[in-house]
Amino acid sequence: MVQYSSTRFDASFSALSDATRRGVLEQLVRGDASITDLAEKFHMTLTGMKKHVSVLEQAGLVVTEKVGRVRTCKLGRRRLEEEAAWIERYRQLWEARFSELDDVIEELKRKEKRK
Repeated sequence: MVQYSSTRFDASFSALSDATRRGVLEQLVRGDASITDLAEKFHMTLTGMKKHVSVLEQAGLVVTEKVGRVRTCKLGRRRLEEEAAWIERYRQLWEARFSELDDVIEELKRKEKRK
């Protein structure tokens, strides 16, 4: 029995499965932001945004720093390279399969024209 376990992948893909969290990452690409600013941009409560930021932080995608009363969020050091490599393997597999399918279709078209 094959068992595959990668809690890091689980945390990353779980964090990225939510549109709000992906939006938060996109916001943080543009610059650091406080949780309050993020909550306002996404029209949600501070508590709701804290939960999203916590999930991103647990995945290592975001780090937070408290300065005074403000908690600022910025992108974490993880760059999703392992996740991107994992996805790339499957993209290449599907690209090869579609290429083979294109060859079969072209061959069928040629045969059809000869008739």
